[in-house]
Amino acid sequence: MDTEKNFNGKVLFLDRADINTDEIIAAKYLTEITREALGPHLFEDLELDGFRRQMDIAGKSVIIARANFGCGSSREHAPWVLEVNGIHLVVAESFARIFRQNMFNCGMLAVELPAATIDRLFLGFAHRETTITTNLKQQVFKIAAGDQTELIQFSLPEFARALVETGGWVEYADSHY
Repeated sequence: MDTEKNFNGKVLFLDRADINTDEIIAAKYLTEITREALGPHLFEDLELDGFRRQMDIAGKSVIIARANFGCGSSREHAPWVLEVNGIHLVVAESFARIFRQNMFNCGMLAVELPAATIDRLFLGFAHRETTITTNLKQQVFKIAAGDQTELIQFSLPEFARALVETGGWVEYADSHY
């Protein structure tokens, strides 16, 4: 597995459905020529009650959100800006299809969980310092806040898992073709 990707860490809870790619990275930054130049602009246009962009993003490497995360334009810049900010795992009820595939193509995880599970995570963990540990081989998350922990099974399509394990589409193609 690509050792630069880390699917563990502190969680940023974004309690809203339909967070679109323009809110993840505004279109005005799509002319940047490096992924790193996108970094400071993550969620610059996200409107969410109580969200304090600078403070809330700092130190987080996992996002838990509601349904239809990554909807809107099909640009790869949205996963790229997450990646350069050290966020390699997004967990949501559902994803826009192209965004989810772009995550896998970058060797990142986009994991769908049932709405009831997402609701339970928001109720039990959202207002606490929460961490996730990912066991990709067993496809299980350990979510912890203080003395409260929960194990959650997830599943990935076989090819998506292969992309993640090799570090993304380019690395997969290099090793298979």
